[in-house]
Amino acid sequence: MRRMSSGVVAFAAIAVIAAACGGGGGSSKAATAKSAADVGGMEELVKAAEAEAALNVVAVPPEWANYKGVLEKFKAKYPKIKVDEQGLDFNSQQEIDAVNNQKGTDKAPDVLDLAPAIALANTAVLAPYQSAAWGDIPANLKESTGLWVSDYAGFMSIGCDTKKVAAPATMADLLKSEYKGMVALNGNPKAASSGLHGVVLAALANGGTADDISAGVKFFNDLNTAGNLLPVDPTPATIASGQTPCVIDWEYNNAALTADLASKGIDWKVSVPSDAPPVASYYYQAVNKDAPHPAAARLWEEFLYTPEAQNEWLKGFARPVLQEKMIADGTIDQTALDSLAKVAGTPVVLTADQQKAAADYVNANWNIDLP
Repeated sequence: MRRMSSGVVAFAAIAVIAAACGGGGGSSKAATAKSAADVGGMEELVKAAEAEAALNVVAVPPEWANYKGVLEKFKAKYPKIKVDEQGLDFNSQQEIDAVNNQKGTDKAPDVLDLAPAIALANTAVLAPYQSAAWGDIPANLKESTGLWVSDYAGFMSIGCDTKKVAAPATMADLLKSEYKGMVALNGNPKAASSGLHGVVLAALANGGTADDISAGVKFFNDLNTAGNLLPVDPTPATIASGQTPCVIDWEYNNAALTADLASKGIDWKVSVPSDAPPVASYYYQAVNKDAPHPAAARLWEEFLYTPEAQNEWLKGFARPVLQEKMIADGTIDQTALDSLAKVAGTPVVLTADQQKAAADYVNANWNIDLP
């Protein structure tokens, strides 16, 4: 399972050997373009991107929120642009490391898909850009100039092998004796966004708030004391083997496993706990300000905010940022929408300040040894 950094700890810089020493010779107009209008409109942007003939994407594994479908649609629509898929297992900090280590080469990432904390800490390497869909994206889900823009969200969920244990309806259910040695959290919350948001979910289910997640840390301490929490990093393999029968993770990770696990005889059920409001976190799209292929980078952003691409994320069990607009105008893939877990209540999305406070609290108070 790909894991986005929560920004709590620093990741070691990766050593990158550049495959080329020079830049990609991208369009000079596109390099500073803040919208397609700055290069003469969409038709001119497409021409400039096709002239560059390349796009470097990073940390977009095919199984993650159905990036496979997104990439296939882009390649089919723009066959003159060769897409180089780099660092498929990178976390967000490693994406930024690649930007810095490969700066000035034609192998540097053109575009980024970042966890919020990492994006907010690295705005100096990002370029402002506003796609044609800019006006349809809620103001609280984008930086005002376009340095970063939310793309898709996950809801925290619980996936369980119901042949081993009943699917829990609530976070409180996980404290019951039948879940002894069965519950895994995807990632240490000191280092993983999924783990951190699992703590937030537990806090909201136990009287806490987005401003005070101490109840979430206490919940996991109780889960650990009860012997229900596993010190195991869950993967598709650990689920298939029965090592991690229940996993707290993003819905798009848990739900994406259902069909494959069914082929192995596992009845994997995914739910969003009912004793807390849904906990969501959007990931951020951004353009590298030194992108070697600046026109292609901006064309990619334009594409991602079309119903065509947004529906591909939806097929991967992620909730696209334009979901409400697409429902309203009839462009949503209803079958994909109906496949998502049913939720009630207004989703909680941490603000930048709340995310930092939550990360700081976990860093100071989390004492459970998890991978």
